Amino acid sequence: MTRTGHPNLWDGPTGPPLRYIADSRWGQDGLPPGGWLGRVSAVVEATDGRVAVFQRGPAMPSVVLFGPDGRALGGWDAAIGTPHGMRLDPAGDLWLTDAGRHRVLKATFDGEILLDLGRPDAPGTDERSFDAPTDIAFGMDGSVYVSDGYGNSRVVQLDPDGRFVRAWGRRGTAPGEFDTPHAIVVAPDGRVLVSDRHNHRIQIFGPDGEVLDEWRHLGATQGLAFGPRGDLWAMTHRSIDEILAFDSMAGRLVKLDPDSGAVRGWLPTAGHMIHESASGTLWVGSLSGTVIRFRPGWLTQEPDGVRERI
Repeated sequence: MTRTGHPNLWDGPTGPPLRYIADSRWGQDGLPPGGWLGRVSAVVEATDGRVAVFQRGPAMPSVVLFGPDGRALGGWDAAIGTPHGMRLDPAGDLWLTDAGRHRVLKATFDGEILLDLGRPDAPGTDERSFDAPTDIAFGMDGSVYVSDGYGNSRVVQLDPDGRFVRAWGRRGTAPGEFDTPHAIVVAPDGRVLVSDRHNHRIQIFGPDGEVLDEWRHLGATQGLAFGPRGDLWAMTHRSIDEILAFDSMAGRLVKLDPDSGAVRGWLPTAGHMIHESASGTLWVGSLSGTVIRFRPGWLTQEPDGVRERI
């Protein structure tokens, strides 16, 4: 195993400025009377422009659907205990992790449940169980990888139909061990990247769990995402102590070289999980109860007023 070395993100300026325009309360004005969002765990945008928000408040369903204009269209529940990770698979279906009831769900965007995996309210370590799973990722061969998670310290690989293939990892600090595998993504070349959050590193594996590398320069990483053009994004914080003390408010959204992990630039933001749409819009779910949208562009002060530039 190699250990790729880079300057620590938190020691000083790293990478050029990223030019995005932020909307830190997207969708708030589009909620129905009396509606409000609780802790927003994840956000994704479908190809038709609709946006799904995975949230923990009692005033709205666990999955709230919005139109492209930020107006709520409704939503759905599936007896979810604690919303955590949510991803779009290549076919456009949603996969969700229920950290409270130890489940992994596959559903259509409109809420038809296609798979309900795990034993509800019965955490475990066998081939049919999870223990507070956190996130999901998809391999090019259709494999589904689950970071499992808060209770267990492992990665579970499933086939496209949700059947168990293998698992790897246990609690610890050695290569291949985890202390809160919090987010997971699969690179276009098949590498599996796991946010080993409490160990302050990202571990990189082969598709079958072989340890390849680790990156230790980013701090305590909350979310990871590959964009449609192969860009790698990380939502990270200085340390797990900072996450716990500030409730995920003081973080950075970082653009990384997908091969080496080198920092290409960053934005200051609160955040938990990330999604990049086909248009290049970045969506951040914040545990402060907000959806944050970053649109490519920049604002400049001109003699005739503020002007948006792309």
